[in-house]
Amino acid sequence: MSQTKSSFRYSGHETFVCRYAWLPKAVTHLSDGRNAKLFSDEDDAMVRLGVGKNMVRSIRFWAETAGVIESLGDSKGYAVSPFGRDLLGHDGYDQYLEHPATLWLLHWKIATNPTGPIYQWVQMLNHWHRAEFTEAEAFGFLKKNLPAKSQSLSDRTNEDGLRVFINSYIPTRGRKGEVAEDNLDSPFVELGLLRRSGERTDIRTGQRELIFSFAVEEKPSISPALFAYCLNDFWQNEHANEQTISFGAVAVGEGSPGQVFKLPEAAVRHYLDQIKQTTNGALAFQESATLQQVTRSGKADAFDFLENIYVSD
Repeated sequence: MSQTKSSFRYSGHETFVCRYAWLPKAVTHLSDGRNAKLFSDEDDAMVRLGVGKNMVRSIRFWAETAGVIESLGDSKGYAVSPFGRDLLGHDGYDQYLEHPATLWLLHWKIATNPTGPIYQWVQMLNHWHRAEFTEAEAFGFLKKNLPAKSQSLSDRTNEDGLRVFINSYIPTRGRKGEVAEDNLDSPFVELGLLRRSGERTDIRTGQRELIFSFAVEEKPSISPALFAYCLNDFWQNEHANEQTISFGAVAVGEGSPGQVFKLPEAAVRHYLDQIKQTTNGALAFQESATLQQVTRSGKADAFDFLENIYVSD
């Protein structure tokens, strides 16, 4: 997933953050195989899903981005993906998003979608390297880094995408400081990945701006098994033809667990020290005075990384 990639998605969420019920709802309504056209007939979907037309489109966007549904192509509609079935299906591991690992897992899937990456997610999680940012600073950064083929993207669309990114991880507040109702239902707020860290005055406009910062710290709710799943996923997305990858790639590479979860290098090393035991040898960390790398054995193809998250808890 390169920073210069031109296949980014910039819209489709209809400015709505993903909500708790949406992904399970999409999987449930597509599970019997008879409703493949659910998202094609928006009027029917409004009735079935109990939401407005824009929300129907947003549910489809988030469910597809999170990898729980997939397009059948040729206008055939959508179906539940194997990942969506195993995670959120009737007999899935966590149908109602109750396990602490599930929100991290869905955050991972959204942030690293290999076929339709969201521009603001990729840029802010992987390429913003300063400790803090304001909305204006982040917007300037996003505008500056647009791929050549996307230079005509409107400021409004870019700004909307940035606000959806921020509001996905931190609740908005009204004038009196109340949390806005629309964001109480954003599951990723629980992750604590993004924080308000103060305010400052914009020297150009004189207006007060909120300051945000990523929580770069150990995250106990990310289990060794979850880290292993995501590392294997990263391997398949970014290093599919390689038998080894470096510690640096795992810790700070674009789309890596270290970057997407905002983990300090010490925490990444801690997970890697356990990874051979966690995966029964499918993955292993080798470290010496001159070498720090992870290896992937033939066992990885048969190892059920997703099941391991939920059975090892």
